[in-house]
Amino acid sequence: MKIQGADVRRELDSLVTQMHSTGIPYEEAVREFKRQYLREVLLKHRGNQCKAAEELGMHRNTLSRAMSELDLQLAEVRTELKRPPRSERPVFSALRQGYRQG
Repeated sequence: MKIQGADVRRELDSLVTQMHSTGIPYEEAVREFKRQYLREVLLKHRGNQCKAAEELGMHRNTLSRAMSELDLQLAEVRTELKRPPRSERPVFSALRQGYRQG
């Protein structure tokens, strides 16, 4: 478990170095980190704000306010959860090609 933590820290250190060297301002870096972190937790809970807020240790209204301040829309999270159209799914595409050949 400590090895994974060390890997994550190394990746974060690298990301911070890249952001600093490319001139990203501190406020923008913090904002983007918060936005991505909240987005990830919301994706894990399939857009359920109550469960996400519980994991984050905050009230649901606080999460909702943070999302608003970071311009993170729940619709944006939910679109990532939707399945692709049937024609774009890998298995379906392979089956369709098989039927065309046969």
